[in-house]
Amino acid sequence: MQDRERAGSVRSELAVLVRVVLPDQSFDSEHPFAELEGLAKTAGANVVGTLLQRREIPENATYIGSGKVDELVHLVEHHAADMVIFDNDLSPAQTRNLEMATKVKVLDRTELILDIFASNAQTHESRLAVELAQLEYSLPRLKRMWTHLSRIKAGVGMRGPGEKQLEVDRRLVEKRIHDLREELKRVEQRKERMVAARHDSMTVSLVGYTNAGKSTLMNRLTGAGVKAQDKLFATLDTRTRRWQLPNWGPVLLSDTVGFIRDLPHSLVASFKATLEEARQADLLLHVADASNPAVLEQISAVYTVLEELGIEAKDTLLVLNKIDRAPSPAVVNALMSRYPNATPISAATGAGLEAFAQAVSDALSRSFVDVDIETGVDNGRLMAFLAAHGEVLSQRYADTKVFIHCRIPPRHLGRIQDASVIIRRHGESSPAEAAEILPLEDVA
Repeated sequence: MQDRERAGSVRSELAVLVRVVLPDQSFDSEHPFAELEGLAKTAGANVVGTLLQRREIPENATYIGSGKVDELVHLVEHHAADMVIFDNDLSPAQTRNLEMATKVKVLDRTELILDIFASNAQTHESRLAVELAQLEYSLPRLKRMWTHLSRIKAGVGMRGPGEKQLEVDRRLVEKRIHDLREELKRVEQRKERMVAARHDSMTVSLVGYTNAGKSTLMNRLTGAGVKAQDKLFATLDTRTRRWQLPNWGPVLLSDTVGFIRDLPHSLVASFKATLEEARQADLLLHVADASNPAVLEQISAVYTVLEELGIEAKDTLLVLNKIDRAPSPAVVNALMSRYPNATPISAATGAGLEAFAQAVSDALSRSFVDVDIETGVDNGRLMAFLAAHGEVLSQRYADTKVFIHCRIPPRHLGRIQDASVIIRRHGESSPAEAAEILPLEDVA
């Protein structure tokens, strides 16, 4: 009762957290519930107790052992808790058995994450994605929603109202899932066309663990005004802004939904349209929270999700954010020793952003090709295009011709294809090569 009084008259629901650690799982022994507490807080729950168990395999009936079930019942009663939240995924039967034992609602990890996504979804696109993931999660669990009718039976050949209602519900849910998939497919196709149409500009996408500071970094670089909160999954909708990259020029910078350990597969699939910016970006900026004790596990989790999305091979720059909040400089130095190509910054204070911008410029330049271009001196449009989309290293004029040595993204070479333009790879010197005009498919 004391917990209830401290929470005030309008209080959050009180939650007991449970985590089962299996042999193949790593975890922070000092803060085993840190992430789950963050998720529960984001969902609006007030954590009043925790229960940790190590097991070789989950218990079929309740996921945790019978002794731990008794301990859980005691915790729930002692704190007058309203719910139990597991940091594991439960089967419908396990959820039902645990609810019968504790007399309160039981949520697993996926259900909690889906609830947070549902409350944070703002755009039509993200709402569609969340609804699809929720329905796919709920479909195998419909049966326990109708247990209040399970005792109503009928004769041979007749089914009780619970069975009939379950069948109706299942058909409705399956139809809605089909409709949502079709609508999201159209959204994905539209998003692909929209992102592909931005071929004039280099694109950079922020990815990383939730609450790593991606939105704060975007605000610092572009003044975007993106909501930045100390909450998990504060950003669900991709936002793209123009970033004037020093010593480079304008690039398009996108902020994407944060990832998390064991992100539900249904969410990864549903958010393909939202993550299209990352899929087609020229460079990924993987933002990691250098102040978090579990930063190594978070970095690994992000790469796992990128692999699920099929974009793990994309050029990626690791950015170690929040160095101002790291426990000590030694922590940052240890991370830099492990990831020597990473860039340490603080998006909040601006520390390290100059070196960060240079690292981004260098990374974007790695894909450029060196070419020599010969055209007429009156082709001002081409020279302006090269200056805007590439790096002009030298220009030499001879009579009515201009010879330009520049570095440019391969995809732009096809756009300057013209009968009056001769393109050759830098260093080619034979007359045949010098006169060759490269077709689009050879340079794209």
